[in-house]
Amino acid sequence: MLGDPIADYLTRVRNAIKANHRVVEIPASNIKKEITKVLFDKGYIANFKFEEAGPQGVIKIALKYNPINNLSAITKIERISKPGHRQYVGVDELPRVLNGLGVAILSTSKGVMTDKEARTQKIGGEVLCYVY
Repeated sequence: MLGDPIADYLTRVRNAIKANHRVVEIPASNIKKEITKVLFDKGYIANFKFEEAGPQGVIKIALKYNPINNLSAITKIERISKPGHRQYVGVDELPRVLNGLGVAILSTSKGVMTDKEARTQKIGGEVLCYVY
């Protein structure tokens, strides 16, 4: 991980899903912890645990799969705002992912939240990623 810690987080989750892993470990940071909480609240991951191991700690994420066909709850997880090209939106331009079936995770002045929560609070922010 050299440049973008959020892209590294999303890539680790994406790779673990492709390899059908049940648990993925990611180096912790405050923004990653908030993104993890949003993913858990929206039902995209089964569980998570923050461990204070080493200098920065680790996030252990239990991925969620359908027990019948073994498909992941996360079909696609995509980084939108990159360090070289930040994507900021106002309350009027908040994105709708898959016509409301997916979520856009935003970093706002009131913390990390989904596009639906930002719409109800009438605030905009930086679009971090899309999940569906």
